[in-house]
Amino acid sequence: MLVDRRSGEVANDSIRSLASILRRGDLLIFNDVRVRPARLFGRLDRGGRVELLLLRQNDEAWQCLGRPGRRFREGTQVAFPDNAVAHVVGRSDDGRVEVRFEGVGDMEAYLARHGEIPLPPYIKRAAGPSAEDNVRYQTVFADRVGAVAAPTAGLHFSQELLQEVREGGVETAFVTLDVGPATFLPLRSVGDGDNQLEGESAAVSAETIAAIERTKTAGGRVIAVGTTTTRALESRAASQAGLTAGEFLADSFIRPGFEFRVIDGLLTNFHLPKSTLLMLVSAFAGRSTILDAYAAAVAARYRFYSYGDAMLIV
Repeated sequence: MLVDRRSGEVANDSIRSLASILRRGDLLIFNDVRVRPARLFGRLDRGGRVELLLLRQNDEAWQCLGRPGRRFREGTQVAFPDNAVAHVVGRSDDGRVEVRFEGVGDMEAYLARHGEIPLPPYIKRAAGPSAEDNVRYQTVFADRVGAVAAPTAGLHFSQELLQEVREGGVETAFVTLDVGPATFLPLRSVGDGDNQLEGESAAVSAETIAAIERTKTAGGRVIAVGTTTTRALESRAASQAGLTAGEFLADSFIRPGFEFRVIDGLLTNFHLPKSTLLMLVSAFAGRSTILDAYAAAVAARYRFYSYGDAMLIV
């Protein structure tokens, strides 16, 4: 779907036509994070099968989402394959647990052997993710491991499509944002003074900053591929450091009223209601424009969510 955020006009096209839709001199920026096989299944010391979704490492412990959450109490031990054990050392008010692992060795190698790609719950796989999911739930440019959900707008791109847009005079660049709960969990409440979400680790390179500056100077458009790319760029630009290269926490709460400093366009999937992602898109294009576009998408039987269709907003 093509959405003109100034006129509100909506048109239908195909991602295969993207090279002809973009302009010579535009810049596409992607999130190159790789999804970690972060879901582990184990058994409690007192019996019962449980799962952990590993979010991020804090010193020697891992912050996780446990399921079922009520089974994870401080002091609980969970047995995992190859004689690995997780000790629950803390629990937060929002239901997250902090665990320390024993017997895993290198965690990334252990997850590669025993972990599972954490598909969203609305993608039903009775036997778990398929071999095809393990490939398709990664972008073709995925690089640095760190996400627990895919930057799904990037899933529309094949190497062939990337080559086509580059041959059409469109530059490409990358940021990294470790997609986590701040991106995919539903929004529970919003206060008038809230202007930050939970931070997610992000990085912007000097090469990407230079590409943005070249594009802006030449009058081209900076188009973010995905809300996570947008959040990385705009959080950095809104920070005290400004739009400079480096590693940081992307924590801006982008909702209607937010001042966009970097992007001129956005390629994004269709998002869940009551999500921070839908609020971000509404902030960029206008709430009424997005509501009309979503109504048109439903009427045209567009596919929603991670493996669904996309809209290009310019």
